[in-house]
Amino acid sequence: MITKDTVPRTINFIRNSATIKVASIGFLVALLLIPTSMISGLVRERSSTRDEVIQEISQKWGDRQVITGPFLCVPFEPTEMEKNGKSKSRILHVNILPESLQISGQIVPHIRYRSIYEAVLYQTQIDISCRFSLPKPDQLSVPVEKFFFDKATFSIGVTDMRGIKENITIQFNDQIFKGGPGLKTTDIAASGVSCVVPLSPSSLKLDFNTKLSLNGSQELQFIPVGEITSVQLASEWTSPSFKGAFLPENPTLTDKGFSANWYILHLNRNFPQFWVGNQYQVHGSAFGLKLLVTADVYQKLTRIVKYALMFIIFTFSAFFLSEIIHQKRVHPIQYMLIGFAIVLFYALLLSISEHLNFNLSYALSALAITTIITGYSKAILRSYYFALTVFGIMVTLYGYLYIVLQLADYALVMGCIGLFLILATIMYITRKIDWYSLNENMKL
Repeated sequence: MITKDTVPRTINFIRNSATIKVASIGFLVALLLIPTSMISGLVRERSSTRDEVIQEISQKWGDRQVITGPFLCVPFEPTEMEKNGKSKSRILHVNILPESLQISGQIVPHIRYRSIYEAVLYQTQIDISCRFSLPKPDQLSVPVEKFFFDKATFSIGVTDMRGIKENITIQFNDQIFKGGPGLKTTDIAASGVSCVVPLSPSSLKLDFNTKLSLNGSQELQFIPVGEITSVQLASEWTSPSFKGAFLPENPTLTDKGFSANWYILHLNRNFPQFWVGNQYQVHGSAFGLKLLVTADVYQKLTRIVKYALMFIIFTFSAFFLSEIIHQKRVHPIQYMLIGFAIVLFYALLLSISEHLNFNLSYALSALAITTIITGYSKAILRSYYFALTVFGIMVTLYGYLYIVLQLADYALVMGCIGLFLILATIMYITRKIDWYSLNENMKL
């Protein structure tokens, strides 16, 4: 039966019920996932803008470079019989790869800025030496006289021709040839430089030397076209990331730069030393390096935002335990304001770290949020002891997150250990609480 005391009793029950308070806190946690996801979207948006700016700078300087070759392209004219018995001739090309290939280069990094974003660019001087052996007559299915060796071309594939900074000269048999833009065919590479080098079918060994002066951005890769390919690279960049199908042998990394050597055999790849047409794809064997930016703000922020839910839950847990243990009342709106402050940390960190050092930005953001939450807890609970407790919890959480962020390879184990210790602490503090009697005994 409903009496005049029913409504006040119901309201009082709702206010003092620990079960309802836990449910309301859970609802607030779920609600705070909305601004958290908005922060994640903002991080992705800023990262995408950064990538667009880098791409724009790279297009004007020189994009990622992949060097294919050198290789020889020799035209020939096979005779084919048609169904009507008449012969038909057409011009094809045989691609010949070098017997040995030696490449050495020095990479000089450059940083270019556009607004608040930076792009990693480089200049490199690449020395190339190679030796070719022409296929023997018994290796060719076409008579030697069908080949136009005097029209053979020496070719080098370069992915971004805008990055070429000097004219390319090729030394062959004490003669100097000038490389021109474009390739005779696109069987091996889509773009590059080439020149006509008159050959003789009786030539045994063909030695070539050339240099490439290139601009590029972020990555430099090579295709191991030699029967034996040797590549030596060095740079003052301290954080290279070796990529592709092959890793260097015993790279040297110091605070002054790096040096790396690759030694690759033709047995390590899936294409022969000569073939006709485009029946083989060589780019799956590319290898090289990327000038890695270790202080990638957006990558770090993407990882940090994943811990937002944990911060919200543990901070709310501290306030809820205060309600239970110290009989202090905290309104759901006050929980919500505290949750907004926690989420604001990530927006602060994003905005500040785009202008300042990440570590300093992290310290400033954590200090700001810790200060307002500590001050707010003192104001609503009127307890210096609890305010100091909240301060200690926030410092511990932000310090723990920073450590996890630095130990990328051990982030999972550190995260699990941290969660275990926090859960163990909560279980220890609440071990003597009679949860069944809370609704009757608590006066919140």
